Amino acid sequence: MTTEQTPAAEDTPRSKRLEGRVALITGASRGIGAAVAKRFAAEGAQVVLLARSQAGLEEVDDEIRALGGKATLVPLDLRQPEDIDRMGASLFQRFGKLDILVGNAGVLGGLSPVGHYSLKDWNEVMAVNCTANWRLIRGFDPLLRHSDAGRAIFTTSAVVNEPHPFWGAYAASKAALETLVLTWAAEVARTTKLKINLVDPGVVSTRLRIEAFPGEDQATLATPDSVADVYVDLADPACTTNGKIVRAQ
Repeated sequence: MTTEQTPAAEDTPRSKRLEGRVALITGASRGIGAAVAKRFAAEGAQVVLLARSQAGLEEVDDEIRALGGKATLVPLDLRQPEDIDRMGASLFQRFGKLDILVGNAGVLGGLSPVGHYSLKDWNEVMAVNCTANWRLIRGFDPLLRHSDAGRAIFTTSAVVNEPHPFWGAYAASKAALETLVLTWAAEVARTTKLKINLVDPGVVSTRLRIEAFPGEDQATLATPDSVADVYVDLADPACTTNGKIVRAQ
């Protein structure tokens, strides 16, 4: 698969690059999702924040409001597919379009030998990391086409290309996600203005990272805020990158 270091949006002014854009971000209550939400809002976007935690969403909303931005909160469990399907209609009624989709929510599912995963854990990892994103694509493709510059960005991981023992479920789900997203990008490349990409954020201090490496010194890792700019670059209407895996570090 092709990887790139930086997307093509270098000539765009840095201030208010997403002014007036409507952006939906999953996994937005903490970590990379929250960091991206705050950066998007700072760049002028109307952000729609989706996560399971109402309290977490409200904390991010408070930070966005303190910066002068505005957010719409959607407490929703991506393991409930019917809720995802209904969300598309709700956003269309409110905004009439979607400019940016960020599929960032993910779960680790624990670390285990491949043959030892419980069916429950395996199904949850696939449901959240892959199937939920497919449903987002299915539900929001029409709304993104209503935008003059629709952008979709999904978070992946280097474990797809560098398999590690005991990471089987997570790595398999991200490999499936990459193939799904890159296929979608190829399908729309010639007939739409959509630009669809993935971001490999690298090693970042997140709750998922702590779950995987509980004894690691998180202070030595990159922060979620430090990788948010690459999501802004890919969300920018001036971005021409499509069908790539962009490394944030």
